Amino acid sequence: MREAKPPAGALSASDFRRAVEMLPLVSIDLLLRDGAGRYLTGLRANPPARGAWFVPGGRIRKNETLRQALRRIAREELGLSVPAESWRPRGVYEHFYGTNFAGEAGRSTHYVVLAYEADFPLDIANLPRAQHQRYRWASAEAIAADPGVHPYTQAYFKE
Repeated sequence: MREAKPPAGALSASDFRRAVEMLPLVSIDLLLRDGAGRYLTGLRANPPARGAWFVPGGRIRKNETLRQALRRIAREELGLSVPAESWRPRGVYEHFYGTNFAGEAGRSTHYVVLAYEADFPLDIANLPRAQHQRYRWASAEAIAADPGVHPYTQAYFKE
């Protein structure tokens, strides 16, 4: 069976698997804060952080500017049209996983993560479910203390 043609700037599953084995991935994590100062986390549906609460985010695609990536990731992950200028850089981080996007043990994934923060209240009832099974708002303190939150997400709130 042939693989479906990926969207512009994205790789086929087989090419992506090879890239993950050989290269670090550059991604963006979105730290979205509501009017009460709480942050959005979602329960991950996919590897490599499946089953943990994590902030939304995604990979930057080839030939995609940061501004374009911020807009696309907010749209795909949250169904939102948030202007790129609304996001403030929060820092650069590294994430290392012992598995890959397909959950294959022994096939590690290395991310270089650009974290961005924005104030944007939204109703979580209708958020996309492709990457996260459900969503919740929580204070920075609650996220940092919750053992169900992935340590990489907790790190944003323990600084």
